[in-house]
Amino acid sequence: MTEKKVEIKTHGPEECPITATIDVIGGKWKPPIIWILLKGPMRFGELGKMMPNIALKVLSRQLKELEAEGIIVRKAYPEVPPRVEYSLSKKGESLRDIMELMSEWSVKNILAKQII
Repeated sequence: MTEKKVEIKTHGPEECPITATIDVIGGKWKPPIIWILLKGPMRFGELGKMMPNIALKVLSRQLKELEAEGIIVRKAYPEVPPRVEYSLSKKGESLRDIMELMSEWSVKNILAKQII
C-alpha cells in the first residue's frame, strides 16, 4: 500500500487580499470617515462635529493617511480664512459598494442581535 502525501497549505495575512484592504481602510476612525464622505465633500470642522468622540489631532492624522493612500482628496481654497474640503477620490468612491455591503451585514448580523 502506498501512502498519499497530504499537502497542507497555509495562508498568512500577507497572502490575503482582504488584509491589504484592511491595512488601508481599517481601524477605529477610517471607516466612519469614509462612510461620512460617501455623502459628499466636507470641511474638517464638519467631520469633527459628525464624530464628536474623535480627537482633532487623530482626525487630522487619519485624513492625512487616507490622503496618502489615495482614498481622499484634500482641496484647499485660497481664501481668508483658509477653507479646506475633503472628498473621496475615484479610488475612495470605488469603496462605496463594499461599505454599503458591510453596513447591511452589520445591521443584519450584529446590530439586530444587540437589540434583542
